Formats: sequence, C-alpha cells, structure tokens
Amino acid sequence: MMINAPLAERMRPKSLDEYIGQAHLLAEGAALRRALDAGVIPSMIFWGPPGVGKTTLAQLIAKHLDRPIHTLSAISSGVKDVREVISRVENGGMFQAKGTILFIDEIHRFSKAQQDSLLGAVEKGVITLIGATTENPSFEVISALLSRCQTYVLKEHTKEDLLHLLDRAINQDSVLSTKKITLSETNSLLAISGGDARKLLNVFEIIIGTFQGQTDIEITDDIVLQNAQQSLARYDKDGEQHYDIISAFIKSIRGSDPNAAIYWLARMVEGGEDPKFIARRLLISATEDIGLANPNALLLANACFQAVESVGWPESRIILAECTIYLASSPKGNAAYMAINKAQQLVQQTGNLGVPLPLRNAPTALMKQLGYGENYLYSHDFPGNFAAQEFLPSEITGTNFFQAGSSSKEQEVAQTIAHLWKDKYER
Repeated sequence: MMINAPLAERMRPKSLDEYIGQAHLLAEGAALRRALDAGVIPSMIFWGPPGVGKTTLAQLIAKHLDRPIHTLSAISSGVKDVREVISRVENGGMFQAKGTILFIDEIHRFSKAQQDSLLGAVEKGVITLIGATTENPSFEVISALLSRCQTYVLKEHTKEDLLHLLDRAINQDSVLSTKKITLSETNSLLAISGGDARKLLNVFEIIIGTFQGQTDIEITDDIVLQNAQQSLARYDKDGEQHYDIISAFIKSIRGSDPNAAIYWLARMVEGGEDPKFIARRLLISATEDIGLANPNALLLANACFQAVESVGWPESRIILAECTIYLASSPKGNAAYMAINKAQQLVQQTGNLGVPLPLRNAPTALMKQLGYGENYLYSHDFPGNFAAQEFLPSEITGTNFFQAGSSSKEQEVAQTIAHLWKDKYER
C-alpha cells in the first residue's frame, strides 16, 4: 500500500477477520459466512449506505475463496464493458475458469439494457455477480436480475465500530502510528462521519494533517469543528438517506407538524436536493393527505412547483418553505386517495365490465340501432341540472367509493351525494 494513499484506503482490511461491522452477515453461523466457509456463493446484491464496506467486502470474498475478481463502475462502464468481461471469461483469456466474480459498484446506475446484458452470464454461472447499491434494489434493479441474486443488507456502522476503526488506524497505520494521538472527544468526528467509515477516516486524516510537525496530538470536538469544513447534517441525495428524509418530511406534513416539516426541508436544502423533486412531493401530499379537506392546497402546491421551476436556488427554498408550512397546517383528509384505491381494487376484482348502453357513444347508424346512447338523460335538461340515472355497470350498481372523513369539506361532499342520490349510495 502506497504511503500517500488516503487513510481509508490504507486501512482496508486484508481478511474477513479484520473486517469491522456486518456481524449479522459475517459472524460465525451467519448466512453469508456459512456460504463463504462452504466455498459456494450465489450472485448477490449488497445494499447499504455509503462507507459501510460494500466494495471491501466484495474484494475480501474473492480473496477468501481464491477467485479472480474484476471490478466495473456503473458510472463509467456500459454494455460493451460488461460483454467484454463476459466474453474474456468464457474464452479463458482474462481469467481461469475458477468462478470469476464480477463486482459492479453502484449497479443501480445501470440502465435496464445494461442490467439485461448480465442476465445470461449470471444464469449460466459464467460469472458470479456482486452488485453494490445505496438504493433499494427492489426499485433500482430489474426483477429478472434481482431474482437471480441473493440480497444482503449492510447496516450503517455503529459508534463502537467507528471507534474501533479509529483506534486501529491510530495504532496500526504506518503514518499515524508514528505519532502520539489522544482522542479526548469523539462526538464531532462521529457526527461528521454520519456512520460512513470512509468519510470518518478521511476527515480524521485531514485533521491530523493540520498539526504539521507535531507528534503529540490531542483531538477534541472543538478542534474537529474548527478544521473540518464539512456539514454536520448528513444527507446523501443519491442514496437511501434520500428516501428516509423525504419520508420524514411528508409524514411531518401529514401529521400537521410545520416545525418538523421545515427541519426536514432544511436538511434537503442543505444537502443539495433537487428543488423540483421536493415540489413534486408537495404536490402529491396536497392531494393524498389534504385533498378535498382543502382544495386550495393543490392550487398552492402547483403554484409552488411552477415558481420553483422559474426561480431556482437559493430563492426556491423560501417558496418551498411557504408551501410546506401551509400544507402542514392545513386540514387533512384522504377521501379522494382512498376512493381511487377502492375503485382500482374493484376493477382488479371484476375486470372490464360493460359500459351501460345509455352511456355509450353512438357515432354510426348501426350503433344507434343496437341501442347505444338510447334513454340517456341529458342532465342540463332537468331542474338543478340533475337527472337520476345509472352510471355504473349493473354488476356493481350502488357501490360507494367515497367515504368522507371528519373534515368539514369532505362532509359537505358527502351531504351533496346523499342529497342528490337519496338512498342509492350508503354513507
């Protein structure tokens, strides 16, 4: 290992026994460890946040099983690169036939076509695929490939894991071990790392580097904060944290807590999230969680989205904040959301029921002869612009999809339905 390599690279473990964390997978008797000790592993997907050791684990597996490994990055590789590796493995020109491992980092960035190019080789056992992703593979990996792989979830490092890693670096690294380093306080280091071991070690090395010429070094929280020019608010807009924070944001709005909603909005703003992504989620919340309880919410959310498109950062944060506070403090109702869910479920159960003849379009003479459009009552010809007639297929007549919640607006809608349709739809 080159001495000028980053500390995180210098501290990569050289065996599975040196690997820190993921005991649920690698401890004696754990699922992955049993497979490794048996010498037979399936193709697999490692899913976990940044810096938990996905790449390192793939390399250690190859070393443990004495198998050749080739690494591709989904950011810089394409179908041509994948096919070239597979072809050379099949022809024995690149590797011997010992069960070559193909490791693809950030596999979620591969398109469907790129992922498709792996299927045949994985299914035939030409390669053992190990894919690493920070995003939920259920959404980002095609089902055909996912079904051929075992998914292993890698957990964020615990405080104990990170402290163990720091202690090892201080005592075993060829550079740091020449100094007397005392960790008086570690809270700021751990906060900055956000559970990311690579980030922790690299930040730690930067801080140690500020003590030029000194061999006796004491690390405190104040020193870390003074020297580490990084945000304490961890937000990985391309990883799992992206989904967790937007979930907390929407749930805070749904729960009518403007302060919590603004906090999660600030986390996304500071993390560099796409403002249009946030605005789209506000649009969804305005209909799913507020809906008929306050129809103006959708109008404001739509105006927010259009304004964000026109303005951009940093002023968009104010527009998003206004909309967020309005939605969080608005009356809530999900009757429209529940109504379409119920209707879709019934469609799935009953299939394509026929449209009643009076409601059908009759553009030709034959259709008119068959009764299309016959006996249809034109509502505007009747008092109050209303005429009671059947609009549902006969098999499901009387089905009520709309159930009003406690909000006054939804209750008004329910009263209108009850007044017009008398006993047809039960409330």
